[in-house]
Amino acid sequence: MTSFQDTSTRQLFTVLTAGALVLLVVHGLGRFIYTPLLPYLVADQQFSAPDGAAVATWNYLGYLMGAMLAIRWHRIDQIRFMLPLFMAIHVVTTLIITQTDHLTVISVSRWLNGVANGVVFVQAPALILEWLVLRNRASLSGLVYIGVGVGLLVSSGLVTGSATMLEGAERWWPAALLSIPLAWWGVMRLRRLEVPVRQHDDSGQVVSNTPLLDRASIPLFLSYAGAGLGYILPMTFLPLLAKVTLPQGHGLLDGTWVIVALFTIPAPWLWNKLGSLMGDLPALRLNFIIQLLGVLAAVILPGPVGLVLCAALVGSTFLGTVLLTQRIGRALHPHQGPRLSAAMVALYGFTQMVGPWLTKQWLDAGGTLGSAFGIGVAALMFGLVFAFFVPKPELWHSRP
Repeated sequence: MTSFQDTSTRQLFTVLTAGALVLLVVHGLGRFIYTPLLPYLVADQQFSAPDGAAVATWNYLGYLMGAMLAIRWHRIDQIRFMLPLFMAIHVVTTLIITQTDHLTVISVSRWLNGVANGVVFVQAPALILEWLVLRNRASLSGLVYIGVGVGLLVSSGLVTGSATMLEGAERWWPAALLSIPLAWWGVMRLRRLEVPVRQHDDSGQVVSNTPLLDRASIPLFLSYAGAGLGYILPMTFLPLLAKVTLPQGHGLLDGTWVIVALFTIPAPWLWNKLGSLMGDLPALRLNFIIQLLGVLAAVILPGPVGLVLCAALVGSTFLGTVLLTQRIGRALHPHQGPRLSAAMVALYGFTQMVGPWLTKQWLDAGGTLGSAFGIGVAALMFGLVFAFFVPKPELWHSRP
């Protein structure tokens, strides 16, 4: 029998690459490509800006529901079945949206695409983390999120590169065609990972789950909720904000999303390193402060400076929030595994769904898109406050 410790660098690279690619597909080519597409779809008169916000809300509702499905079906054998199924749903729904300008069909397709995104975004990193834990390589797990940053850059390139050639629903074709080979290659390798179906302790007993919510984890969940609502506004509407505030032909009309992508790519490595050097909780609080300043810049510095600061500071932090919060949560509840990850993503998904909905209400009431970013500022302040109420895991476990 092969020892779990006998894992080559090539195996590690292949597994992390497979995970990064499936996240690139569902997050970069599924969720976040909608952000640079939105100004073009509005300009093509496929739908209005408020309708575009509603479509985003349907996608985030699906993401929430997908994460909740992952809470229910969190065992390894269930993940092996659901991961390829929902990758296929991603591909099919993206192909459907290339064929229609009907708002209801678009909304339903984006909802189902969000469900697929929620399931895969929970299950792929969770499966990889369990595989790495068995090999004492858990510290590498955050590198899988590099796929999200690369996905942002790829999505920006696909949208900008095809902007003059495609129109309306056709603009989704590059994402649909690229998703097919990447999804197939990534998911086939993840399905073959050697991970026990159930966790056992040293005596061979099946590990029972501890409560998800207690005095230690509730502040962490509340902090994460603030992060979800805070980051989703720029990550959904930043290119549209650039379009409504900058003159026609300005380089930042497409450039803001490129800046977000470039700063997102190294973010997993950066925040993993900072967490190791200064501790995960201090790093998380610093992360909130930087992200807060980024969203605030878009509010108080309307124009190129504010847009660039928002893109750079939010792009360099939001994945760090995910990594650090997941790692702190696992340290507080060591045996929760995929169930903990799913609960975190479900909460994050709920607050992300609320963000575009609040923005739509604000716009319908006559507010401006720039002032709507103030919702994100308030949410990140909320998250920062509760980050100071989370105990250090080592102190929590050593309490009498």
